[in-house]
Amino acid sequence: MALTRTIKTTRDDHLVAALAALAITIHIAESALPSPLPGIKPGLANVVTLLVLCRYGWRMAVWVTLLRVLVGSILIGTFLSPTFFLSASGAIASILVLGMLYAFSYKKSPGGPQLRSSWAIGPLGLGLAAAMAHMSGQFWVAYTLFVPHPGILTLFPVLLALASVLGIVSGLLTRTVLTRLNSDPVNH
Repeated sequence: MALTRTIKTTRDDHLVAALAALAITIHIAESALPSPLPGIKPGLANVVTLLVLCRYGWRMAVWVTLLRVLVGSILIGTFLSPTFFLSASGAIASILVLGMLYAFSYKKSPGGPQLRSSWAIGPLGLGLAAAMAHMSGQFWVAYTLFVPHPGILTLFPVLLALASVLGIVSGLLTRTVLTRLNSDPVNH
């Protein structure tokens, strides 16, 4: 006697899968780009996380982020390597910071998350905070586990500055996409 179980999927399940697939595709494409410093990437896959956070909420952003890191590392061939642990630590640090800022800045509404007030943190601030948290998480795991030499600490300010620039770019891209998604298509 064979037992079968049917798992019913929801619209959100399909949405997470599609958005995670987009983020994974960007993640893989970024891994092929040449880098001035090992491990430094533009972070364009994080734009997908920011879009998901701003439109669908933190829980869905967590799913998209974790799937991107896990499946992306499997497809690239870095699963359980130092690269995977650095990527995962950055993603976890980033999503935790985004969760705190999201709780402070957004409220639930029938049409999706809405900013609480004009002083709340929007996509630009979220992008900056996420990039700095990501870099900090990666750096401290690298320092603690892989290169525990005091000389590496001199790189931290440079890496944070670079993360800030890339985070601002991600935030601006996110804001632009959100503006286009929320605008009236008749006027464009």
